[in-house]
Amino acid sequence: MSDVKKLSMPTMLAFGVGQAAEGMKNQAFTVFLVFYYQQVIGLPGWMSGLALGIALIFDAITDPIMGVISDRTQSSWGRRHPYILASAIPLFLSFGALFSPPDDMSNWGYFAWLTTFAVLVRGSITLLHVPHLALGAEMAQDYHQRSTIFAFGVVFSITAAALVSFIGYRFFFPTTPEFSPGTLNPDGYLSFGWFWAVAMAICIFVLCAGTWKEILHFKSIPSSTTLSIRAALQDFKDVFRNRSYRLIFIGMLISTLAVSVDGVLSPYMGVHFWGLTTEQLSLVAFATLMGIWIGMFIAPIITRKFDKRLALVIPAVIVVINVNVPLIPRLLDVSWFPDNESPAIFWIYFTRYFIQGLCLPAIFASFNSMFADIADEVELESGGRREGVIFSSRSFATKMTSAVGTMIGGVVLDLIAFPKGARAGTVPDETIWWLGLVEGPIVYAVSLSGVLFYLRYKITSTRHAEIRAKLAERNAAAGAG
Repeated sequence: MSDVKKLSMPTMLAFGVGQAAEGMKNQAFTVFLVFYYQQVIGLPGWMSGLALGIALIFDAITDPIMGVISDRTQSSWGRRHPYILASAIPLFLSFGALFSPPDDMSNWGYFAWLTTFAVLVRGSITLLHVPHLALGAEMAQDYHQRSTIFAFGVVFSITAAALVSFIGYRFFFPTTPEFSPGTLNPDGYLSFGWFWAVAMAICIFVLCAGTWKEILHFKSIPSSTTLSIRAALQDFKDVFRNRSYRLIFIGMLISTLAVSVDGVLSPYMGVHFWGLTTEQLSLVAFATLMGIWIGMFIAPIITRKFDKRLALVIPAVIVVINVNVPLIPRLLDVSWFPDNESPAIFWIYFTRYFIQGLCLPAIFASFNSMFADIADEVELESGGRREGVIFSSRSFATKMTSAVGTMIGGVVLDLIAFPKGARAGTVPDETIWWLGLVEGPIVYAVSLSGVLFYLRYKITSTRHAEIRAKLAERNAAAGAG
């Protein structure tokens, strides 16, 4: 539609930089945090999983509250920016403290420290996450540009995640004769935590500065949107009445459960299953970076050619196949597959993450853009904008599911008897085999079942144009009235 405002490149870049902060947090939690508390400090796997599960549950509960509040906020700073800006300082302080526990505490003392500061970090991220995604839907009105702006977010998030791994492995946790892998070195975690705490705060300030001018173009919020429990429940009812939302919501729950289990187990795979050093793992981060920056330019082409549903489904299926292609021959112990001493293993691992990087921009850009389109359909059905509720209820569900998946991952480590403080090459073969079976075929078979729900999503570019046209007619009639 010709009357739809287009966003400038600097604005979209600033939006993407803001998502980098969340990418840093996610990667630090996934790759380093559980490993630190379980392998270095010696906290049992079930206690680490429970602590992070509690934090995820708290995070999940606060997300819908944040969504409703931000949707109904009326201020000269807009609906989203006050909360995004407010997240920076508490995130900086709590993230740094998370990697700085006192020495010589009991297991329950470390459990309490991990739980407390993981809750505070996730609470701070809530102030950023929900308003940030809602801000993207609010700023970008064009059907295709929505995919572009969310692709920027995905690319910056994954780039930041890759940098966390590269800088972490290379500079904070290098392999030494005393510590192999280098992540067993307890001295690196203090500076690691505060370094990324500063980086996340900077990203948030860049986000706010780069998108501030868009506040002038946002829709005014009717005075009838007073915050109350009854009104909030009606908002959620309006959203879940939408068929498109329910389909994406259910598929997302299934996929998230699988991915969260994988997130706990994957840090152990590179070192113990594939026999890679932390220096090699740091180079694998570049495979992801190369993939996502190429994938960023491919994603809009895929979205225009296949529309958003298939632009999500096709790369998602490729990722599942890509993960399991090298895993299954190793699990079956076929004679032709190289062993861990072969240089080919590094390049197999490198290629796996390059292909994954190629696919991720299309997956997540389509995913978030689909939710933004759903916001238009919900407005047509209910008469109100619900970006905050849509993204927060999605976030609530994924985090509750992630909490379950994180706890399952911690229990899996205990069930397969993964040893504490395990040096490379010392873990029993049977334990490593079970680790690979769960992290690969089992996890991704579950993830693949969520695709069946994505295939039933019906908002195409044609349908979205119809929705926008009807909304324009309604707004014109309301203005004339």
